[in-house]
Amino acid sequence: MQDNTLENTRKKLIFRSWHRGTREIDLLLGRFADAHLPGFDAGELQQYEDLLVNSDPDLYNWITGKETPPANLGSDVLQKLINFHS
Repeated sequence: MQDNTLENTRKKLIFRSWHRGTREIDLLLGRFADAHLPGFDAGELQQYEDLLVNSDPDLYNWITGKETPPANLGSDVLQKLINFHS
């Protein structure tokens, strides 16, 4: 049952990554999600879900290095996302 719940969470997060509202962030998050979410554990999935509550402009600026993410958002998943696109 736990594996099924994690798989549903992965599918939901991948869908949300590709359907944000702006094409630029859809591409940045969607490509990352496709590549990494299948291997994420429950903790990493939660970190990624927590990132998705941020606005598209903030996420775009952090991923592209235009701004430094706030210290309270620092996570392994955010760093993986930034590294994926650098």
